[in-house]
Amino acid sequence: MAKAFFRLQKFLRRTQFLLFFLTAAYLMAGSLLLLQRTRLVLQQGSRRTPSNQALPVPEEVSRVGMTDPRTLQNPRPGPRLLVGTDVLQEPALDQRHSPHWLMSRNSELRQLRRRWFHRFTSGQEPLQTAGFKAMKHTAEHKGTYMGCFTHDSRERTLKGAVFYDLRKMTVAHCQEACAERAYSYAGLAYGAECYCGNTLPAAAAKPEECNSECRGERGSLCGGASRLSVYSLERLRAAAGRGRNVIYRGCFRAPENLTDTFPASLIQPNLTVEMCSEFCSKKEFPLAVVRGQECYCGYPTGRFPLREGADGLRCSGTRNASSAAGGQYCLVYQTPVQDTRCTDRKFLTTKSKVFVALSSFPGAGNTWARHLIEHATGYYTGSYYFDGALYNKGFKGEKDHWRSRRTICVKTHESGKTEIEMFDSAILLIRNPYKSLMAEFNRKYAGHLGYATDRNWKSKEWPDFVNSYASWWASHVLEWLKYGKRLLVVHYEELKQSLIPKLKEMVEFLNVTVTEDRLLCVENNRDGNFKRSGAKQKNFEPFTQEMKDLINRYILTVDEALRERNFSGLPREYVPR
Repeated sequence: MAKAFFRLQKFLRRTQFLLFFLTAAYLMAGSLLLLQRTRLVLQQGSRRTPSNQALPVPEEVSRVGMTDPRTLQNPRPGPRLLVGTDVLQEPALDQRHSPHWLMSRNSELRQLRRRWFHRFTSGQEPLQTAGFKAMKHTAEHKGTYMGCFTHDSRERTLKGAVFYDLRKMTVAHCQEACAERAYSYAGLAYGAECYCGNTLPAAAAKPEECNSECRGERGSLCGGASRLSVYSLERLRAAAGRGRNVIYRGCFRAPENLTDTFPASLIQPNLTVEMCSEFCSKKEFPLAVVRGQECYCGYPTGRFPLREGADGLRCSGTRNASSAAGGQYCLVYQTPVQDTRCTDRKFLTTKSKVFVALSSFPGAGNTWARHLIEHATGYYTGSYYFDGALYNKGFKGEKDHWRSRRTICVKTHESGKTEIEMFDSAILLIRNPYKSLMAEFNRKYAGHLGYATDRNWKSKEWPDFVNSYASWWASHVLEWLKYGKRLLVVHYEELKQSLIPKLKEMVEFLNVTVTEDRLLCVENNRDGNFKRSGAKQKNFEPFTQEMKDLINRYILTVDEALRERNFSGLPREYVPR
């Protein structure tokens, strides 16, 4: 017995030694591989940028070095340059952090941003390296480079349309977007922002101050911090003019005093619609109004709201402007110029005392509602999630922490009791479940603007999607009705049909005062950047009778619950009878 025990003890000692040896060998091999990989990265970095100037960081870092912990959980390829040696350590991809971690992380990020920005404004020139000296302004671009100019986002010189693309902005993209809208100049700032206008900025800057590389085009410059790279678009504008759309808005009763109503006018013999539209486009007005030989330019206003159109027969000769009008009526056209009275937005200057949710089922029009709210109030909306596609197109509240209270309201699709009770009040947006399910299925398989293929619709994924998501549509509304503290119920179909009255209700619920002209501007820009182009017709019915029976039962349940809470029921158009 003692001999067997001795043998076992000897075997275990050998096993321990073997395990120790294997562990040490594994760690040494890992260390060697890590050192080799680090050396390779450093060698590549030394060939690209000076070691004391630039380090690669995730593309989600904003133009002032700010990032969001949500983006660190899903880093995307594509480094850009960050001055200094402050590198953020990325957490594990599958790690979930508590709100306390997020708050401390945001504090660290703010400190990093301040240090970076201090270096940037203290005279350091991070982009003046040998590689960036080779950058060009005009080589492949059709516009004429006019120079580097100062840029103040609050008092813009280029007062026309504004576009953002924080991942794919190029000089050509900005030029074409401005030319299509009949602007004479295009200016780029911060590597990702595009501004249009018809007046060249007055204050020139040093050429080297426009040093931000375009986010979507290596080797080209797109302005800098508070600096614009400006291009003249005469050649592009002439080419775009041949295919530019002038939209007929209708025949309307002319206001009593046209010269007081419209800030610009032109009297021209043999006036045509094209002549009037071109004149108003150069003046940067979105409306061209024609009455006989008179051309007027302006905006929709309280005096001229464009809500009640007249019979088209009262305006004779829509093709030939000189024969139209009869004095009391006028022809109204939408020029390619964007109405910019409501496009400037910002974060709240002080933290909101009321935490408001913009809640909806996915596919119910939440992004469109955010577009309307941001332009009506002038404040960014936040999000419980992070959507890079929305952030890249100008929804800057996407990267702000959802509990910061710096946004006017926060998008959410959550429907749990805990998540609902975190909010003091909510706008509950409800849409026809048939439309919502199809919209979300399209987004899931083809993004915000695409359409799922016929193969997707005919696969087994579609029935599974309907079975799981249809019940979510109903439970989302029911849970918010049960646990929501203060609710404003908005139906997507009613918002679409009566935009101004419903938008007024939403703005008043958010405790913001806006002018009538600003609401009319929102109506003039109602679609935003995330409207699918047309309704792609399918040559088959995606909903089976079994699916319809299921969805209709949920519709009746939600309709009854709304009425029990003294809200108006669902719109009659999609409630089963």
